Amino acid sequence: MTRETEQKTEITPSAAAAVNRLRAAIEGGQHWYPAILEAAGYWPEGDESFDGRVYRYLIAGEAFDLLLLAERVSGAVPDLIPEAEQVDLLFNSQPPMDLTAAEMRRLMGPTRYQQHLNYFYGVTVEEALILATQDEIRKEERSLVIKGYDTIDESFLRLYENSRPELLKLFRRERGERPNRSLKLSEMREFTYWLFKFRLRRTDKARVASDTKKALARLKRFPGKKADFGLGALLGV
Repeated sequence: MTRETEQKTEITPSAAAAVNRLRAAIEGGQHWYPAILEAAGYWPEGDESFDGRVYRYLIAGEAFDLLLLAERVSGAVPDLIPEAEQVDLLFNSQPPMDLTAAEMRRLMGPTRYQQHLNYFYGVTVEEALILATQDEIRKEERSLVIKGYDTIDESFLRLYENSRPELLKLFRRERGERPNRSLKLSEMREFTYWLFKFRLRRTDKARVASDTKKALARLKRFPGKKADFGLGALLGV
């Protein structure tokens, strides 16, 4: 995002048009949830600074944060969405209806849906893989196989063969930023997606497949509030 973009505080004309289109669709009788999925397909902004908050929907030009977009546009039409259903979607990853992956792809369009998949595997699944690895480390400690490891540091070493501070320096270097700058909360998903790409470049296909299976298994057991709301369709549950 450019410095100029970060300074924007008002909604852009293209984003305003997209919100108006969403409102018209719901007022015209379309259920709000499919309407939001369609809005993801025609949403014009890759990032946005609106109402005092920075929204980064598109990471690295290829991974789209669908849940963040749902939060943004549902907040623009609160009078048209039942509050309880909105809360279930945004905080519990529970959509008001079940849609298949094919239905989501049709609503969002093939390009945006692929970007959604990129985000799912590159951020949601990568986070689950890190947590699953930390679970394994804690289990080993309880079994007295190992003792005294820092769980977070050890999980990064096992997955990426580098410590988290070293990886953060590489991340900053690739982006042309100061290596010692702390990681903002808004950058966490970007860093996670970078870790995903970093791991793919350095890991053989068999290990990648095994790690993905492990992460998906953890998501099924503990979907939690951070899982994307296409989880059921993507995991076949």
